[in-house]
This record gives sequence, C-alpha cells and structure tokens, in this order.
Amino acid sequence: MLYDGLVVLALSFALALGFILLFGDAGHGLKRYALQLFLWLGVGLYFVWCWRKSGQTLAMQTWQLKLSDGQTKLLNWPQALIRYALASLSLAAFGLGFVWALFDRDGLFLHDRLLNSRITFVPRAAT
Repeated sequence: MLYDGLVVLALSFALALGFILLFGDAGHGLKRYALQLFLWLGVGLYFVWCWRKSGQTLAMQTWQLKLSDGQTKLLNWPQALIRYALASLSLAAFGLGFVWALFDRDGLFLHDRLLNSRITFVPRAAT
C-alpha cells in the first residue's frame, strides 16, 4: 500500500497541476470540490485501468501480487469500479475495511470479501 501511495501522490500532483492550469485557483468554493472529485476520478481511473488490464498496479507488479475475481479471471469493469468505490469508502472510514484483513479468516480486505475478489502472490517466471 505504501508503494501505491507514492504512485497516487505523484499522480495527484500531476492531476492537480493540470486542473489548476486549466481552471485557476481551486483553494475554495466549488472549484475546491471539483478538484477533489477530479482527483478521486483520476486516481480511480488509474486503479480500475490497471486492475482491468493486468490485475496489477505498478506496486503490485513489484511485489508480484495480482487481483482476480476469486477464480483466476481479471475483474470486469463493474467489479473494478465497485471495488474502487468500496475501497474509497473504507479509506474514508479511517481504513477500517483494510484493518478488516487482520481479522478475516482468509486475510481479505472488506471490499474483496464483499466482491469475492482476491489478491494472490504470482511469482515471475525464471528467465
């Protein structure tokens, strides 16, 4: 999660810069909420696209982890979108859905338990 956090931080800086260059100061009023929504959607696009394309974000590739639908298939678009929304809610609730994994019998995050998705270790093939 720390590695993904660094990617999200860099992506957020780039998205915020683009938003501010296009629309000006977003420190207050409706522009502030528009910027927050823009950042949430932009970061969501990154996660959902990665999960759909390969089942892995950049950080997940580093740690050889892969997200699947409970069998071995990649998440479909609705599953990936719902996973992002649920993970966002979990994070907004002080990360309780992530802490859930400490007590879950299979070590799943709450959003993965609800969607029947799994993160598994997938070692790279020897070269």
